[in-house]
Amino acid sequence: MSFSDIYGQERQKAVLQSAMERGRVSHAYLFHGMKGVGKKTTAGIFARALNCSEKGFDSCDSCSSCVKMDHGNHPNFILIEPEGFFIKIEAVRGLQGQIKFRPFEGQKRVFVIADAERMNSPAANALLKTLEEPTSSNILILISSRPHELPRTVVSRCQRLRFNPLARDVISAFLMERYSVDERSARLIAASSGGSIGRALEMKEESYLSFKNGVIERISDSKASKDPLEFLSFVDYLGDDRKKVLEKLDIMKSWYRDILVYKETDDVDGLIHRDIVDRTRKNSRKMSGADILQNIRVIKEAYSAIEQNANRQLTLEAMMFKLRGTAYDMGGDSPRFGLK
Repeated sequence: MSFSDIYGQERQKAVLQSAMERGRVSHAYLFHGMKGVGKKTTAGIFARALNCSEKGFDSCDSCSSCVKMDHGNHPNFILIEPEGFFIKIEAVRGLQGQIKFRPFEGQKRVFVIADAERMNSPAANALLKTLEEPTSSNILILISSRPHELPRTVVSRCQRLRFNPLARDVISAFLMERYSVDERSARLIAASSGGSIGRALEMKEESYLSFKNGVIERISDSKASKDPLEFLSFVDYLGDDRKKVLEKLDIMKSWYRDILVYKETDDVDGLIHRDIVDRTRKNSRKMSGADILQNIRVIKEAYSAIEQNANRQLTLEAMMFKLRGTAYDMGGDSPRFGLK
């Protein structure tokens, strides 16, 4: 793989290749941006280019160094990922042990720390010492979708490179060219992906659209019900699997966003879930703009809390009562809990 295999992120690729060309590669980078937009892929391709035997500004895909990268056994590429929820100090100490020595082969040893915001305090403090004493033959790349959770002292010692959400046509082209997804499905998935190729790949299974629409149908029906227990039963529907819960919350948040967009603009082209316009239109007529915004905030708060390992059941129950508090009037006697 080479820089040309990265979809989108043209400015980011240009920055890295320009640094190589000018001999001004930083000792530490922070690649930040939402999940699934190519941060880790770009880090890997950057490492390939730095170590390619052709010594250009990209990887050739054929030399022994590039082949080793393909096989995942190049000694100059070290990926550090969380063990459990945290990246612990032992992982950083292992990095420090290797960084004392020059690379056995190639030009640069590249350490990639994925989900860097999940370093615990001892690990972050240990990494800070390494960042303060850089070596010319070693490069650190921190990858984070939540850079605000990293210590400022760590961030300040890295060159920051923000990766942006990808345009819908870029994601649909990726799905059609790389995975032979038909155009209609590719466009629907791209519209629902929120600019993330990683999320689009998770969604490309044929069952995703029915799963996504099932979540929206369920929350829509729960919100229309006059029975408050129906709202609480939705908590059971969300389930116990953390990843699935977050995925369902993300779908809910994006649908309320669609409701708000349609209410304010009457514009179908701006919707994410364009395959269920009728349901979105119907709901936009029954809710105020203030209530829609409140629902989006409530879901975002629940998402953030669960992402940080809050009690899932209590968080979701509180979320549903707050959503119930903004329930639109379905017949004049729909109860309102008002827990905002």
